[in-house]
Amino acid sequence: MRALRLENGGPVISTAPAGPRPGEAWLRVRLAGICATDLELLRGYMGFEGTLGHEFVGEVVGEVVDAPGGPTSWAGRRVVADINCPCGTCPTCRAGRPTHCPHRTVLGIAGRDGAFAEFVSLPVANLHPVPDGVPDEAAVFVEPLAAACQLAEQIHVRPSARVVVLGAGRLGQLCARVLALTGAEVIAITRSPEKRALLPRGVTALLPESAAEAAGADVVVECTGSAPGLSQAAALVRPRGTIALKSTVHRPPGASTDLPDLNGWVIDEVTVVGSRCGPFEPALRLLASGAVDVAGLVTARYGLSDAPAALAHAARPGAVKVLLDPAG
Repeated sequence: MRALRLENGGPVISTAPAGPRPGEAWLRVRLAGICATDLELLRGYMGFEGTLGHEFVGEVVGEVVDAPGGPTSWAGRRVVADINCPCGTCPTCRAGRPTHCPHRTVLGIAGRDGAFAEFVSLPVANLHPVPDGVPDEAAVFVEPLAAACQLAEQIHVRPSARVVVLGAGRLGQLCARVLALTGAEVIAITRSPEKRALLPRGVTALLPESAAEAAGADVVVECTGSAPGLSQAAALVRPRGTIALKSTVHRPPGASTDLPDLNGWVIDEVTVVGSRCGPFEPALRLLASGAVDVAGLVTARYGLSDAPAALAHAARPGAVKVLLDPAG
């Protein structure tokens, strides 16, 4: 099958073995999305080589062993999928923390070929059926929307709170939408006029040079995907406030860390929360109900044969979500 693979430090369209791993489901990829992590992998993050891609909606090919609580038959079902594939037997898994399994593989990121391909293999336990009313163009956002929902799992955001989202790109747009549902005052900081225009009603947009107006925030969510983001977050959060880190950034050996003065965090008793993957079912409900609208967030759509150009487009300023269509 055709796949976009990261080989010898660069993206190439090549052929990859076709067929599921033993005991796993074989999925035809209907649509996939490029995210900031994919772009960081191109820069050397995680040292990954193989097929890229972890945001996707697919269709199950053939029958597979059913998962507990799943549909009677998986064949032909449209699905999205958790990207972490834990071992299920180690102490971390048995303690109920499978997404932190030290032996896990991660779709298109660590030890497992991803979804920028015609087909992808995943455990049945990772699959989530997509409601009929959710089109592929919305379902492809489930994985990053679940990551945005993880904020509500980790942080109690009160309706009276002031919440600042640093960056209004791929993930920042979704975080702003989820946080706005809490009734909190949500402020997004971005320089891009295209991204400011996409923010939903009720979210205030500020330019970086006006960020001081948002100081004293109860919660700051760092979504810039840049090393200085942490320093910006530290400047805006109030004493005893919370900083949530949503970005992972590749830092070459010897690069500056751009860390803020950590003494201030101690004195102000700031809480710092790492926030990564999240729950898929709430994300699917938000899309199905229309509570979160992702219409307008797609910047461009490419066929798989044009995937290198799609990656370049996704890296341009102002781009939000670039999609890959294996059949296109």
